[in-house]
Amino acid sequence: ERIMDRCSTVLLNGKEQAIDDSFREAFNAAYLELGGLGERVLGFCDYFLPIDQFAPGYSFDPDGPNFPITGLRFVGLMAMIDPPRAAVPDAVGKCRSAGIKVIMVTGDHPITAKAIAKGVGIISEGSKTVEDIAAERGIPVEEVDPREAKAAVVHGADLRDMTPAQIDEILRNHGEIVFARTSPQQKLIIVEGCQRQGAIVAVTGDGVNDSPALKKADIGVAMGIAGSDVSKQAADMILLDDNFASIVTGVEEGRLI
Repeated sequence: ERIMDRCSTVLLNGKEQAIDDSFREAFNAAYLELGGLGERVLGFCDYFLPIDQFAPGYSFDPDGPNFPITGLRFVGLMAMIDPPRAAVPDAVGKCRSAGIKVIMVTGDHPITAKAIAKGVGIISEGSKTVEDIAAERGIPVEEVDPREAKAAVVHGADLRDMTPAQIDEILRNHGEIVFARTSPQQKLIIVEGCQRQGAIVAVTGDGVNDSPALKKADIGVAMGIAGSDVSKQAADMILLDDNFASIVTGVEEGRLI
């Protein structure tokens, strides 16, 4: 959707056309359909740079863009699926039966994140979000009592505007939570919220930006294969196989001591 916001035209059947409301509706429908299948959807666009302004060897600066980033031409969508490992649903079920609350924090779109969460059991069958209840009753979301919903999908943009008390309310009222379109920095806010509830928090992360959350958590878990050196240094534990199920195995072994 960020790519679409920067586009003013679209390439259809080899011809460039202005983007209108009907195309935006078709785009959103396709996006929702693919995202609802748990697929990650990428948007593509192009822009032909005038040779007199952008000669060969021109020094492009992506940090302070010195080239056009609006008025682009949309050229299409591509969807891909990164299926979770087969052992993950069983591991999530074991966590729940052992009294461990699994919270999903991802940069994916909320629709994709919700579909994946349902696929692995983070949102269990029959659990409904506030949006699901509102759609069933045909009423605005604001009229639904959040405590009626067992599950919650929180957008990173909404999380950015929340007070610590509002974050605490979400963590307290919902047993199954997905934070979508979040930045690595927001992981730290979520960790602090869980700790305010008196929980012992374990966090997984593989990027450099995950380091503050890994450091703040009671147990920071880095990825041995995909993880950066900085995240491994900040972590308390490293998963050699990058497999979520290995955490559950570790908890089982730890509880035997």
